[in-house]
Amino acid sequence: MATAVLKRKSGVIVGDDVKALFNYAQEHKFAIPAINVTSSSTVVASLEAARDKKAPIILQMSQGGAAYFAGKGVANDKQQASVAGAVAGAHYIRQVATSYEIPVILHTDHCAKKLLPWLDGMLDADEAYYKEHGEPLFSSHMIDLSEEEVDFNIQTTAKYLKRITGGEEDGVNNEDVDNNSLYTQPEDIYNIYKTLSAISPYFSIAAGFGNVHGVYKPGNVKLHPELLSKHQAYVKEQAGLKEDKPVFLVFHGGSGSSKSEYTEAISHGVVKVNLDTDLQYAYLTGIRDYVLKKKDYIMSQVGNPDGEDKPNKKYFDPRVWVREGEKTMSARVQEGLADFNTANQL
Repeated sequence: MATAVLKRKSGVIVGDDVKALFNYAQEHKFAIPAINVTSSSTVVASLEAARDKKAPIILQMSQGGAAYFAGKGVANDKQQASVAGAVAGAHYIRQVATSYEIPVILHTDHCAKKLLPWLDGMLDADEAYYKEHGEPLFSSHMIDLSEEEVDFNIQTTAKYLKRITGGEEDGVNNEDVDNNSLYTQPEDIYNIYKTLSAISPYFSIAAGFGNVHGVYKPGNVKLHPELLSKHQAYVKEQAGLKEDKPVFLVFHGGSGSSKSEYTEAISHGVVKVNLDTDLQYAYLTGIRDYVLKKKDYIMSQVGNPDGEDKPNKKYFDPRVWVREGEKTMSARVQEGLADFNTANQL
């Protein structure tokens, strides 16, 4: 079981525990779904799914999702809402995660060049938390400079990794650096690996193999997960390593992919798969279906088909219909845990 390699068996894990879990995932051919959370409700839905399927989980916040966590009415011209929301969400997740008795990786998603002040603010929070608790607030952060020049991408990521490892925090993901193609080249992966591994072993790389964000019709996007094997082999050869899968790889744009595509990507060392769009829709369906089914009971506070004087509070109470969204989202997360072979790994 994966918990055998972890010092901390449940709650938010950091540092060596994250690396140990990724190593275990590669060895046992599974990947951990990374769920974009935007509220306590989506956090709960994800944690329930992982607990019920006996699986580790990655909970992550995007810049927009973090701002939503703080509240859409908060100004964000200097990323202040995104920083506040991410920090608040992180503390919330840390507080409740132990109740679900599973290991949780607390991550933040795509951070482009224009969003670096958001990352700076979160690292300030990491460092403050480290001073008090001996570990960072977050498990990891992702830097996405894929729209920038390759050299700027790698050197900027290296600069942040140096700052992060100064506080002994792990895990910067660097998304694909070939901004001219959907398909990252092996040389790019090795260049990233060589630069970052000289600083710290705590990083993973999101290599492009035709994957895109969002949902797409079958045939519209051609995935080539077999390219990931070539990346691993190239890094192994160039770095003179013994491991067949020396790189922790990340699969972005997981929604809409087939189980066979997941399985092949995982066989080549993918340890993290992002799921977002499918889960947004899944959350909606529970609420949508409830509203359609209970329409005549939510048109007014009093009065429904059972009688003009019958109260409707038990139908319009947000705890009722929000819960329906949690149930359907949780079911879709469980499906992902099965597809990625994450279920029953604890």
